[in-house]
Amino acid sequence: MRHHHMNSPGFGRPGGWQQAHVPDAGDATEWFAGRLPDDWFTGPATVEVDREEITVVGELPAPDDTSAAAVDGRISRFRESTRPDRMRIADEAEARYGRKVAWGATVGERHVLFTHLAVPVMTRLRQPERKVLDTLVDAGVARSRADALKWAVRLAGQHSEEWLTELREAMKKVDDLRSEGPQI
Repeated sequence: MRHHHMNSPGFGRPGGWQQAHVPDAGDATEWFAGRLPDDWFTGPATVEVDREEITVVGELPAPDDTSAAAVDGRISRFRESTRPDRMRIADEAEARYGRKVAWGATVGERHVLFTHLAVPVMTRLRQPERKVLDTLVDAGVARSRADALKWAVRLAGQHSEEWLTELREAMKKVDDLRSEGPQI
């Protein structure tokens, strides 16, 4: 018997794809732009939001010596010297948006994420899907089924980014229309 769960709080997601009880983070980019020290990055930080996490990545000024070691040193210096401030800002953002904050830095082509969530995703795969993952593992493309799944999701995301963007915009429009409609 499962039906007794239907009315318990937190079951399902009112509003379809929007997660229940997670504050809206639509203004996170603006909030971080106002909150981050002006001298941290060469321009505005890139702020990415999903249901669990906000990722904040900024471009650092390149060192005169652009060797890999010098660039890694620059990123490491930023990471260490800003840690207490980053933790304080992350706590404020988590209180405001109900999500963890991950930080990263970029120097030229080098991108480093300092901390980020690996959110476990429950999935039930039938044999044909498991065979695909096992083929990727057997071929050495991935170290494990989890890695293979991550690889497949990234690939799908890259090849359908335009479609996914359209889908997100359409979902937002439905949410806006729903909120403007009669309250029943």
